[in-house]
Amino acid sequence: MEVMTNHGFRKTVKYLRALIIISLIGMICMLVLFLGVLAYAKILGPPPLAVPQSTLFFADDGTLIGESNNGQKRYWAKLNDISPDLVNATIAIEDKNFYEHHGFDYKRIAGAVLADIKAFSKVQGASTITQQYARNLFLEHDKTWTRKLTEAFYAIRLEMNYSKQQILEGYLNTIYYGNGAYGVEAASQYYYGKKATDLSLAEASLLAGIPKGPGIYSPLRSFENAKARQNIILQSMVKNGYIKKDAAQIAAGQRLVFVGEHPTVKARTAPYFQDAVKKALKNQLHLDDRTIALGGLKVYTTLNMKQQEAAEEQVNRYVSKSSEIQVGLVAMDPKNGNVKAMVGGRDYEKSPFNRAVQAVRQPGSTIKPLLYYAALEHGFTPSSTMRSEFTKFQFDDGQADYTPHNFNNKYADGEITLAQALAVSDNIFAVKTHLFLGEETLIDTAKKFGLSTKMSKVPSLALGTSGVRVIEMANAYSMFANGGKKVSPNLITRVEDFNGNVIYEKENKEEKVLDPAKAFVMTQMMTGVFDPKLSGYARVTGSTIINDLTRPYAGKSGSTETDSWMIGFSPQLVTAVWAGYDIGKPLDVTAEKTYAKNVWANFMEEALDGKPVKAFKPPKEGVIGLYVDPTNGKLATRDCPVRRFTYYVTGTEPTEYCTEHIGKGGSKKHDKNGDDQKTPWYKRILPWS
Repeated sequence: MEVMTNHGFRKTVKYLRALIIISLIGMICMLVLFLGVLAYAKILGPPPLAVPQSTLFFADDGTLIGESNNGQKRYWAKLNDISPDLVNATIAIEDKNFYEHHGFDYKRIAGAVLADIKAFSKVQGASTITQQYARNLFLEHDKTWTRKLTEAFYAIRLEMNYSKQQILEGYLNTIYYGNGAYGVEAASQYYYGKKATDLSLAEASLLAGIPKGPGIYSPLRSFENAKARQNIILQSMVKNGYIKKDAAQIAAGQRLVFVGEHPTVKARTAPYFQDAVKKALKNQLHLDDRTIALGGLKVYTTLNMKQQEAAEEQVNRYVSKSSEIQVGLVAMDPKNGNVKAMVGGRDYEKSPFNRAVQAVRQPGSTIKPLLYYAALEHGFTPSSTMRSEFTKFQFDDGQADYTPHNFNNKYADGEITLAQALAVSDNIFAVKTHLFLGEETLIDTAKKFGLSTKMSKVPSLALGTSGVRVIEMANAYSMFANGGKKVSPNLITRVEDFNGNVIYEKENKEEKVLDPAKAFVMTQMMTGVFDPKLSGYARVTGSTIINDLTRPYAGKSGSTETDSWMIGFSPQLVTAVWAGYDIGKPLDVTAEKTYAKNVWANFMEEALDGKPVKAFKPPKEGVIGLYVDPTNGKLATRDCPVRRFTYYVTGTEPTEYCTEHIGKGGSKKHDKNGDDQKTPWYKRILPWS
């Protein structure tokens, strides 16, 4: 019996020894496995924290004008820009030991396991903030062991490579609060219409309860459930030392006001402009579509809210609501090419096609300033003369005869000056100039001015028969307004990534493309469009809007059978307006051809309201100004009934005096154009003081 007992004891000892060895081996294996996991996590390094976020677009004054998303509102807020009450409420209810553990709360896990065993089902969660953040970043929310193990691995990587503050900030910016709001900033904007940094304790404690079940605890779904969970959170905050008991009672009784609307649910500001910005991000900054849509970018644009509203208002005011006519408008700062306003059509919802950027339309006579700049380069002056009369152009190379016509078939039937030809838009003068310079000259000049569309080498090119884009014409005229500097249409001043790093910033480089003296002479000639002194056999083309203008402008109108244009500028702003039908339907001369001019004039006045009245300043050298008789371009005498102050490139000014009116008693009282009336327009054109 004793032998059997000893034998049994030895057997038991042997069994226990084997069990201990196996346990030790198992523990060593577990330790090796754990260390291996840690080593592997370390080798992999920090997991990326980028999550889909709304890209935000801002006007030039910082106003939010729109966002890009896929139905999810996601804004990133720095931890310092989140209400401390919301941070504390979230920690108190979601993970009170967040700052003590390394990704896993083992006591909480054990408690959850016991609760699940007692209930024979999963009734209590034990995920920490780190684990939830890992799930939000990398995983689906399915309840499988594979997902749980992967979640744990990502939690380890997060804790190994990021600070608690980074993890907490990321978590608060990725949790779902219902109604398409991801993160505290989007949720705060949706529920309360305010930033997350401005939340009160009452607001924060109620908001912190929603992620547990947005369909259950949203105050817009069930206010009773939301209040019940708020009370639990407030008591948890008291228990964990974040607030006092009386503060919790006050917060629980505070009346809350809910908005229930995302700030950009309303119609987007300047939708055509925003589309153009997205295209610029893609084509100029080479960003992909996903980055643009969900990269969390902050895009600071050139849009001026006041001027954009003025543009839309004037289009709606002057274009008949019953008309199918469309409008394209671009307003630019000529100093840097920044686009301040854009209208691409009458109704973005009906037609997102952007006529200001995409449409190619015939510019008509608005091409003439480019032609006449080329003429100045080839020795022409504002006093250069040609005959204006019905003309049939015949060619020796087999090209068909060409017979252009002036508006209403009105001709001077005599010599007119270049300045006068521009003011009254004489087509015969333009075609003669074009053919004299050679048809390639205008094509080359158009490229110099930044026009990218193909131009046909034909006599009618001088009358704007080759299509152009509105935005490029605005840019071309900007080079007159800024004294000849090269500019390009610019929509974006700065772009930041979701971390606030600047990935693009506009650089302003000065490059002379035009001769400053000739650019100024051309600008001064374009003021003649609004000067009745230059009328003769025909009215100046800006005569119908002169009374709407209160400051110096230069510009040119243009029209074809299907297109109506007005492009003009002050020293501060250049605006191009086109009006016409998408299908190329002929315009009604009596009404529809006035749209572009009226929109342009009243937009410019409203856009510049409150800004100083500025004159076009001549360059310090290279030009000379003197009084001439505008009908013949000769130096004016006191006997000339009309005298206009005109600038010339130094050395090209007229030296011959007008003798037509000597002894005829010329004086202001004989001024047939009425220039003895009470001064403007505008202080009788030039010089301005």
